Amino acid sequence: MRIGELSRRTGLSTRMLRYYEQEGLIHPERGANGYRDYTDHDVARAKLIRDLVTSGVPTRLVAIVLEQRDDREGTWTNKCDRDFAARLVDEIEDLDGRIACLTRSRDALGELLHLTLTQAGSREASV
Repeated sequence: MRIGELSRRTGLSTRMLRYYEQEGLIHPERGANGYRDYTDHDVARAKLIRDLVTSGVPTRLVAIVLEQRDDREGTWTNKCDRDFAARLVDEIEDLDGRIACLTRSRDALGELLHLTLTQAGSREASV
C-alpha cells in the first residue's frame, strides 16, 4: 500500500509517517519506482507508535520500546531490563526537571499577577 492508504488506516498524516521513517521507527520497502510500499505489519507498527507518542512517550524512547519488543519476541532479558530501566530513570529525571522549571515559572507569574492586581487596586482606591 502507498503512504496515503497507510495514513488513512492509521489516522496519521503522511508528514508524520515520513518523520517516523526518518527516525527509523518504520521501515517501508521501496518499489522499483522508488515509491514506499507499506504492509499490514507497518499499519500495526504505526498505530503502536502513534499510541505510545500520544501517551507522552518521546520518539527516542519509542525506538527502544520497539527494539525490545521486536528483538525479544515478547520476552525481556535481565540485561535489557536494566538498560531499559536506566533509560526510563533518565526520562523520569528529565520530566521532573521540566516540571520543576514549569512550577517555578508558574509561581513567578502568580507573584507578578498578585503584585499587578495589588497595585491596580491601590491606584483605583486613590482615584
